Amino acid sequence: MESIDPRKLLVEIAGILDKNKIPYLITGGMAVFVWGRPRFTADIDLVVELSIDKLDVLEKALKSLDEAGYVDIGVMREALAQSGEFNFIDGKTGMKVDFWISTGDVFDRSRLKRRVAQKIIGYDVYFSTPEDLILSKLRWWRDTGSSRHKEDIISIISISGEGLDREYLNIWAEKLGYKDLLDEAFKK
Repeated sequence: MESIDPRKLLVEIAGILDKNKIPYLITGGMAVFVWGRPRFTADIDLVVELSIDKLDVLEKALKSLDEAGYVDIGVMREALAQSGEFNFIDGKTGMKVDFWISTGDVFDRSRLKRRVAQKIIGYDVYFSTPEDLILSKLRWWRDTGSSRHKEDIISIISISGEGLDREYLNIWAEKLGYKDLLDEAFKK
């Protein structure tokens, strides 16, 4: 295995998605790295707007990155049918890339429309906005009870705080049922 620089894999994946016109945004720990305090993350999480006609193309492109890479077309089809998740394991680094299929709901459409390009080793990679990252972390915090999500939210608020669109956050937190958690995070 080569030395692990997740940015290289991130740019390769973004390039594949851009080339095949598959809208995406980076979320999870990699996005926290951009908008909050850097922390170790063992994977790359992204949301994709994937259609059935792009499935085989994406599978082939991922497999072309390295013959030791792993992705299962059956799992990809199931994830697409259920708006679920599938992953790719990079054969060179062993890193995992989690592809979360967009549900197509109003929030997913909004956050894909609002995504923000950030230069990563010279390439534009699309990330969740800090507000949308907070909102998705609120869901994970509520659903799992994991303190990591709460810590990420507080980190994003402390680093990006003044630049956050509080009105947008409050409106969406109310719509999504996370307003109490958002208020709690802002008190920290």
